[in-house]
Amino acid sequence: MRVLVIGSGGREQAIAWACRRHGHSVQVAADLPDPIGADLVIVGPEAALVAGVADRCADAHVPCFGPTAALARLESSKGFTRSLAATLGLPSPAFHMASSAAEAVAWWREFGKPVVVKLDGLAAGKGVIVPDDEAATIAAIEELVTQGPIVLEERLTGPECSLMAMCDGSVARPLPVAQDHKRIGEGDSGPNTGGMGAYAPAPIPYDADDLTATFIQPVVDHLAEVGAPYIGVLYAGLMLTPDGPKLLEFNCRFGDPEAQAVLPLLEDDLAEVALACANESLGDRRLRWSGASCTIVAAAAGYPADPVKGAAIAMGDDLDGSVVFPAGTDGAVVTGGRVLAVTGLGDDLATARGRAYQRMASIRFDGMQVRRDIGWRAIGAGLASYAAAGVDIDEGTRAVDQMKAAVERTHGPAVLRGVGSFGGAFSGAALKAMDDPVLVGSTDGVGTKVELAARLGGYRGVGMDIVNHCIDDVLVQGARPLFFLDYIASSKLDAGQVAEVVTGMAEACEAAGCALLGGETAEMPGVYAPGAFDIAGTLVGVVDRAAMLPRGELAAGDVLVGIASNGPHTNGYSLLRKLFDWMPMDAVPAGFDCTLGEALLRPHRNYLPVLDAALRADLVKALAHITGGGLPENLPRVLPADLDACIQLGSWPVPPLFRLVREVATGLSTHELYRTLNMGVGMVCAVAPEQVAALQAAIPEETWVIGSLVPGTRQVQLTP
Repeated sequence: MRVLVIGSGGREQAIAWACRRHGHSVQVAADLPDPIGADLVIVGPEAALVAGVADRCADAHVPCFGPTAALARLESSKGFTRSLAATLGLPSPAFHMASSAAEAVAWWREFGKPVVVKLDGLAAGKGVIVPDDEAATIAAIEELVTQGPIVLEERLTGPECSLMAMCDGSVARPLPVAQDHKRIGEGDSGPNTGGMGAYAPAPIPYDADDLTATFIQPVVDHLAEVGAPYIGVLYAGLMLTPDGPKLLEFNCRFGDPEAQAVLPLLEDDLAEVALACANESLGDRRLRWSGASCTIVAAAAGYPADPVKGAAIAMGDDLDGSVVFPAGTDGAVVTGGRVLAVTGLGDDLATARGRAYQRMASIRFDGMQVRRDIGWRAIGAGLASYAAAGVDIDEGTRAVDQMKAAVERTHGPAVLRGVGSFGGAFSGAALKAMDDPVLVGSTDGVGTKVELAARLGGYRGVGMDIVNHCIDDVLVQGARPLFFLDYIASSKLDAGQVAEVVTGMAEACEAAGCALLGGETAEMPGVYAPGAFDIAGTLVGVVDRAAMLPRGELAAGDVLVGIASNGPHTNGYSLLRKLFDWMPMDAVPAGFDCTLGEALLRPHRNYLPVLDAALRADLVKALAHITGGGLPENLPRVLPADLDACIQLGSWPVPPLFRLVREVATGLSTHELYRTLNMGVGMVCAVAPEQVAALQAAIPEETWVIGSLVPGTRQVQLTP
């Protein structure tokens, strides 16, 4: 066929490429020339559809894949789309259309929830503002309403996806679902753009045919009934909320850069399918695709606000399994904001992503902006448990059960706490300064956090981690630290590295009034991978037996008070490292006040100075250190057999790092998330209800009542 593609961007180049691969002759034109002589016209940009290209083709009796100008209102007017979606009952956010700032602000105040502010008309993907607070909301309304009518929409939460379907006026057939990255900065930070990358098929828990039946086919059916058959791509932007998918918007064309990601996966002849749609003869035909793709956009300096043009481009070498789609370039210099896109292809997303970045690495121009984290959220969507990241909590529990009998055979009458406690307890009656001194010991390690520390060179902090973790483990039994012994092992010793780790240990010991007596440094080639190292340690503390925790009888009605963690501490790093594998550690994600690497390597807190006054005043009945296993696994370790801990989720502010994990690890259940990470609570105090105020007053920082003890069977109830 002779195919005429209207448009001049990367999307249109992808359409042309998809047609040429099946032997068609393709002309790409920025505007519609005389269509006579073309066998098929495929329209790329929304502006051309709104301008009536499909109507002009109909007048010339040339088949066109694209809706009429009247139907392009589905994209050109968000208010029209919202009204139609409401009429058809499509799952959607609450909304309000307004033409004045006063009207919009009044509705928003009455609505009482966060909103998204959108221009009603076309804005090239940039007429959307997501304000963070009251002042920003009012500013967004006042800014956009000067450009035309606006739509306020209830702000939804969840990952977004792009569902594009080929429509012939009667039926809609989906393409692979894609996900794109709109923001300019890594960690999805900074201003919105037309799109900095995309990948497909998106790892979402919904079938493309089912989504099409819910969001697209009803629109096609409705338009057919009113005598206005929809022909072309209908693109539903969806948000996968906790309550199910919701419609964000409709577009009337292929997405950009989604087209560059999706079309290379299509096994069918795009031109043939588009012609069948234009002739209203798609029928029962289903679209076929295979493999995975990842598309990365290279943008000009200054994009999106003020792109700098004119830079010379070095295109580098071709690479099998990758395709370059030019956009804002004539092949030699930069002529637009989004300069080009590279699509990598493979049997899986990791392979496709690797090829895309490998090809992009050979392309150069001054001021080139390329996000290094395209596709990073896909990892979290595929994780259904901590075990999927390589750590099986249940297997660890089974190991404890199997070893418990053998360990307990070594216990004499002086052992008061053993396997399953935070630290072993031994009666040291020889310590005559106390009435009945008890030695409390704890041995632990830093875990896979050391891999991240090795990668980023953050050695001193993991030295603090091991000391403070052990201090907190003996603190939950009321013990104060006496001395600490360390163990450091690596494939090859590095004196500077070891000195940095031990310095961190010494600083933590000094702050806690604990002696660093000594330790062991081991060089073990062949056991550890090159550059890897490991840290463990043992701490011994002492407490008078009468002051040991738990003290007294825990009872239903006792209150649980949470004390803030300052990060993941030393737990959950196998999940965290996998989750952020495609995110640069020097990126500052949205909402963070530091780099991702700094947030992950923040040393474990020492809770002794925080709790010292409360413990001396006998206000604490029990303590639980929230380590591996989180709230669900650690609170039962201090509960009697007839009580449950009822935790009210949302009763404490979840820090930005944990909010981001919750946002992207969409495959994890709430229970799995809270037993993998501490989620912002590092220590929990059980306190009598009449002493809650005194306890909180004795702690020199903000704390939160996060739950209470209720009758049960030593379980943890997580209540939304």
